[in-house]
Amino acid sequence: MENLISLVNKIQRACTALGDHGEASALPTLWDSLPAIAVVGGQSSGKSSVLESVVGKDFLPRGSGIVTRRPLVLQLHKIDEGGREYAEFLHLPRKRLVDFAAVRKEIQDETDRETGRTKQISSVPIHLSIYSPNVVNLTLIDLPGLTKVAVEGQPDSIVHDIENMVRSYIEKPNCIILAITPANQDLATSDAIKISREVDPTGERTFGVLTKIDLMDKGTDAVDMLEGRAYRLKYPWVGVVNRSQADINKNVDMIAARRREREYFSNTPEYKHLSHRMGSEHLAKMLSKHLEAVIKSKIPGIQSLINKTIAEIEAELSRLGKPIAADDGGKLYAIMEICRSFDQIFKEHLDGVRPGGDRIYNVFDNQLPAALKRLQFDKQLSMENIRKLITEADGYQPHLIAPEQGYRRLIESSLTTIRGPAEAAVDAVHSLLKDLVHKAISETLDLKQYPGLRVEVGNAAIDSLEKMREESKRATLQLVDMECGYLTVDYFRKLPQDVDKGGNPTHSIFDRYNDSYLRRIGTNVLSYVNMVCASLRHSIPKSIVYCQVREAKRGLLDHFFTELGKIEPKRVSSLLNEDPAIMERRSGLAKRLELYRSAQAEIDAVAWSK
Repeated sequence: MENLISLVNKIQRACTALGDHGEASALPTLWDSLPAIAVVGGQSSGKSSVLESVVGKDFLPRGSGIVTRRPLVLQLHKIDEGGREYAEFLHLPRKRLVDFAAVRKEIQDETDRETGRTKQISSVPIHLSIYSPNVVNLTLIDLPGLTKVAVEGQPDSIVHDIENMVRSYIEKPNCIILAITPANQDLATSDAIKISREVDPTGERTFGVLTKIDLMDKGTDAVDMLEGRAYRLKYPWVGVVNRSQADINKNVDMIAARRREREYFSNTPEYKHLSHRMGSEHLAKMLSKHLEAVIKSKIPGIQSLINKTIAEIEAELSRLGKPIAADDGGKLYAIMEICRSFDQIFKEHLDGVRPGGDRIYNVFDNQLPAALKRLQFDKQLSMENIRKLITEADGYQPHLIAPEQGYRRLIESSLTTIRGPAEAAVDAVHSLLKDLVHKAISETLDLKQYPGLRVEVGNAAIDSLEKMREESKRATLQLVDMECGYLTVDYFRKLPQDVDKGGNPTHSIFDRYNDSYLRRIGTNVLSYVNMVCASLRHSIPKSIVYCQVREAKRGLLDHFFTELGKIEPKRVSSLLNEDPAIMERRSGLAKRLELYRSAQAEIDAVAWSK
């Protein structure tokens, strides 16, 4: 089974490569959920020397003042004995450095690339992996040294800037704090202990390391500190003896330095009883063992976060839609499928699966009848207009029984006013169909992905509806015109009966034009017109549904599909041009999903093997 720390190292590197480190999110990132060890200490506290002792290599920049100006995420990987040591930077993929002097130079150069050749700091980390048979599997984060005053070339805020950067790492509950404190300074003034106590007051996450024990004044020792009497932590303090500046200048190698360190603790009477838990080798092994134990305890939480994040990424990828095909045929097929999805959603609105179609029925059941009721026939059926039309229809010969032509003209002029409500019903349904098109477009997720196609589909659908409206208007108005062009015979056959029921055809022709007679004509015409209105109230909706609603369901995009087969491939491609931000987002999410699934499989394998 792969070592747990190596697995976490691999996941952390992948997170960093994908920008999943420190990304603002409502949830903690996978990186934040993985335990790591942050190295904290004041400037010149011996942090760099401790790290080099743990690694067994001289690879960190040195100098006076602030040297570490960017966080260094150091991942150690133990390889088989006899394997060649090498280092890799995340910003220099697949480039192996076997010369550790070159590693030191690259750290310095990469720092300068971010901060310039100044004494400024940056929170952007450098990621370095070292592969060696002489290390233990471990992840350490070297942070800039805490300072109390700004020096020349640094802003006044540098003290707070460094402190805030360090705190941003060590306040995370999954962070293990390695607090470096020089033994030849008062522990009460230790920068590392002070800031560690603020974020970890119980000392549950803090490991104390005493450096420069060999440089203490004669007659003094660090036993009280190492045995936890001066300041108690949950875990025992570890003392280390780093290489002196003279050793560094003489290029004393780390193997010899470690041997001299062991000898110092074994041969110094004050520390002899503690020698089994002193030194950089013991520190590295203890941290590795502890880190692995912490990772094991965090596995359930990590699994939960991974599973939740995978679900969120998959949901967002679904919202963003699938990537487009590369070939012309695939693009045409993609367009057709997207259009079919839109068409299906549009039909669902009409059929009641989705809301909106009921508003069309409201036009037929409420708006049209109300409009017909509001028709005013007063002008057409006024006494003056009836007398005028009846007289004009008679010409030079008065009518004998019933003024048929006069009736026709009165009826035709009255029925003509029904054209208005008929046209209004057509336009109302057209407006509602347009609204449903816009709704269907907004609810077709794939159309959000392609703005060009969305516009074309919308325009094509509206153009089709316009043509359907014109056809519907023509057919619907024809229904009204038919009623004007041919009157119902049964209606006229009732008129002679009025004579038998008391009418007197021998009356003077002038009596035929008295008010009573004209009112009876007006009543008859209004009765006929109301009968026609009742009939049209049912036939107009049938015409509209047949010409508009039915046709929209059957072939809203037929013309678009016909034209689609004729356009050039370049034009087809332009319809599937995506917003570059969406393409970039999808690509990033796909890579992140791959990372999380891989992490899920590996973490699950570890969990099952426990």
